Amino acid sequence: MKRSLKILAPVLISLFFTVNNNKVMAGNKDRAGQAGASELLINPWARSTGWGSSNSACVRGLESMYSNIAGTAFTNGTEVIFAHSIWLQGSGISINSFGLTQKVGEAGVLGLGIVSFGFGDIDITTVDHPEGGIGTYSPSFMNIGISYAKIFSNSIYGGINIRVISESTPDITGQGVAFDAGIQYVTGEKENIKFGISLKNVGPRMSYTGDGLSFRTAVNSSTMTVEQRSADFELPSLVNIGGAYDYLINKNHRVTFAGNFTSNSFTNDQYSGGIEYAFMNRFMVRGGYTYESDITDDVTSLTTFKGLSAGFTVEVPFSKESKSTFGLDYSFISTRNFGGCHNIGVRINL
Repeated sequence: MKRSLKILAPVLISLFFTVNNNKVMAGNKDRAGQAGASELLINPWARSTGWGSSNSACVRGLESMYSNIAGTAFTNGTEVIFAHSIWLQGSGISINSFGLTQKVGEAGVLGLGIVSFGFGDIDITTVDHPEGGIGTYSPSFMNIGISYAKIFSNSIYGGINIRVISESTPDITGQGVAFDAGIQYVTGEKENIKFGISLKNVGPRMSYTGDGLSFRTAVNSSTMTVEQRSADFELPSLVNIGGAYDYLINKNHRVTFAGNFTSNSFTNDQYSGGIEYAFMNRFMVRGGYTYESDITDDVTSLTTFKGLSAGFTVEVPFSKESKSTFGLDYSFISTRNFGGCHNIGVRINL
């Protein structure tokens, strides 16, 4: 285990400096919004969005595939989640997610996560038909992640994730790959103090190809097809640094305080905090707030989110003797110009 940790730690540290070097050169207001594949910045899971994804240090199980992959190492057997999100209610955007984590051996966990975005039917417009009326099309955005996490000691957990990205319309396609890595550290007499650091969306540039980038034109009394080349674009890489503290009232009641700092390469840095109350780990209610520069100013803010989020979880065992559970998660994120984001998930632990 020590050998594996020696391998993972330098990788994480080197990626950290890579992202921050990129931030020095590219993470400024002049280049804000110039990265592509921004869907990678959306958390598709209901439980962690309830407290603003501030739980990167204490996130556990399958949902860790978004904020800190190291948390999947806490999977005890098999975990399956189906989640559906109404994103920016009124925009017609929906997100469907499926994930599976499976413990392998004494200390390893394999994971699979699939996230698919739906945008509804969009009118086809052309120069000759700017108002549409000639049919519709539906973009297809999907990313698939495969991960491995491991328990290195009683205090240290680490993991890596490889994600394949696909974006397409009927005549244009863009594909890429991104890498995530993370470490969580647990300490305290009751293992109630937690720290975490993770890197997300580090990978080569993407570009688009397809017939949609070509057009027919007249050249010297003949017609030729001219193909345009798409400009490359970078992925929205970021660093999460978080901490959490469990206040254990007694064996049935727990209150967790969590905080997280997100250093974004192409958008504003974010500070998030959250609190969760749990009763016997069967009922949980949580809330959070995410702050970034000018978020309270309707004129200068660069985000449609107001920062507030909330959610709850109900998790029950299949029987009195069984450790397997069935859970229902719900979260809401407040927004400025839409009806908010609603996410509901179904979780099975075996």
